[in-house]
Amino acid sequence: MANETPSGENDKELREKLQKEEERAQKKAQQHSAGLWRSLKDILKTRLSIIDLADPESTIEGIERDVEFKGFNVWILVFSIFIASIGLNVNSTAVVIGAMLISPLMGPIMGMGLSIGINDWSLLRKSLKSLGVAVGMALATSTIYFLLTPLTDASLELVARTKPTLLDVFVAFFGGLAGIMAGSRKEKSNVIPGVAIATALMPPLCTAGYGLASLQMEYFLGAFYLFIINTFFIGLSTVLVVRYLKFPVKSFVDHATELKARRYTLITTLIIMIPSGFLFYSVVKETIFYQRANAFLKEEVRYEGCEIVKKEILATDSINTISVVMLGEEIPEKVIRGWEAKLSTYKLADTKLRVMQIMSGNATSDEMNQLVEMFSSSQKDLLTKDETIRVLEDRLRGYQRTDIPPSLLEELQVQYPGIAKVEIGNLLSSDFNSTDTVLLALISWQPDQDTAAMRAERERLEKWLKIRLKNQHLFIRNSVLSAETGPIDK
Repeated sequence: MANETPSGENDKELREKLQKEEERAQKKAQQHSAGLWRSLKDILKTRLSIIDLADPESTIEGIERDVEFKGFNVWILVFSIFIASIGLNVNSTAVVIGAMLISPLMGPIMGMGLSIGINDWSLLRKSLKSLGVAVGMALATSTIYFLLTPLTDASLELVARTKPTLLDVFVAFFGGLAGIMAGSRKEKSNVIPGVAIATALMPPLCTAGYGLASLQMEYFLGAFYLFIINTFFIGLSTVLVVRYLKFPVKSFVDHATELKARRYTLITTLIIMIPSGFLFYSVVKETIFYQRANAFLKEEVRYEGCEIVKKEILATDSINTISVVMLGEEIPEKVIRGWEAKLSTYKLADTKLRVMQIMSGNATSDEMNQLVEMFSSSQKDLLTKDETIRVLEDRLRGYQRTDIPPSLLEELQVQYPGIAKVEIGNLLSSDFNSTDTVLLALISWQPDQDTAAMRAERERLEKWLKIRLKNQHLFIRNSVLSAETGPIDK
C-alpha cells in the first residue's frame, strides 16, 4: 500500500492531460479556420478582382474619342431626342428605351469623370463644353417638339421624371459603375446600352423641354434635377473606378489640394442628395397612405347589399381624401359615421371620407356610369376648391396680421391733437423683381405744428405706431398742411 499513488496526484495529471488535449484541439481548429479564410479570400480575390482585367490605355483613348460632340454625334442626339420625346408624349416605354440605346450623351459625362480621375484638366474643359452643347441641343429639340405636337397632356412617362428620389441616386451611381467597368475591361461587352437605359439621361431632358414648352416650371425643375443627379453620380462613379484601377495620371497635385477637392466633392454630393432624400421620404409617406387607405376600404367599408363600384384615393399637401361610389341598398348615415370613426384606427385621422350612394333600382347602366364619372370629376373639383380655400385662408391671415384696430383713430386724436389727417392702409410695393404688400401710414399735421418740438413728437409717434400695430416694417410718411399749397412733405 505504501507504493500506491495518491488519488489527488492522479486527478492533477488527468486535468493537465485534458487541458493539453483541449489546447491542441483549439489550435488545430484555429489553423483550420485560418486556412478556410485564406481559401475564401483567394476565391474572392480571383472572382472579384478587376485590376488585372483592366485596359487603361484603350479605355482612356475610347472615352476621349466619345467626348467629341460634333458632326454625326449632334445629329444622332437630335434624332434620339425626337424619338424619346415622341415616346414620352404617347406614353410608350419601348420607344423611350429605343431612343436611349442610340443616345451619345454618355461620352461627355464619363469624360468628365475620367478627366478628374486622371487629373487631365484639358479633357475636363472639353467634356464640360461638349456636355453643355449636348444639353442645349437636347432642350431646344424637345422644346420645339412639344411646342408643335397636338398632344399636350402630360403622360405617365413624363410625370415619372418630375419627382426624383434617393432611389434615382443609387440607380445613377451603380449604373455609372457598370458603365466604366464595362468600358475599362480588355474584352469589351455590351453593358453600355444597358447603363443608358438604367440611368435614363435623355427622358429627363425631354421632360424638361416639355416643362419649357408648356410653361410648367415644376416639370422643368424636377426633370432637370433628375438629369443633374444622373450626370453627377455617373461622373462620381467613374472617378472612383478610375482611381481604384490606378489609371495613369496626367499631372500630380499636392496633398492639400487633393483634400480640398475631396471636401468639395463631398459637399456637392450632399447638396445633390439631400433634396432627393426629402422627395423620397414624401413618396414613401404617400405610398404608406395609399396602403392604409386601401386596407381601410377593404376591411371596414362594407355593407350588406352594397358594393364599391369606384374608389379614388387622393393625397395632397393640404388634405387627404378617400372617395367611394356605393351601389345597392341605402346605407344609413349612422353606418357612414361609424366608418369615419374608424379612420383613426388606420392612422388616417386627418383624412376625409366621401361616400356617394347609387340605389340599384333607380338608374340604368348608362346613367350609373354617368353618375360615377360625375362623382369622380366632382371629387377633383372639391380637392381643387379645398386647395384654393387653404391658399386664401393663408392670405387672409397675412392681411389680419396687418389689421388696423378700430380704436386706433381715437387713440391718435387723444394722444396727438396736432394731427389734422390720418390715412392708413396696405400698399402694393414692387421693384419689378419681387412684389410685396406693406402697411403705409400718411400723417398730415396742422400748419402750426412745424417746430423742433413737434418733429420730436413725430419720431415718438412713429415708434408708438409700430408697437401698436405690431409691425416693425410699417412705412410712415409725415407732411404738414399748408393753407395755400396743401401738404408739404417733412
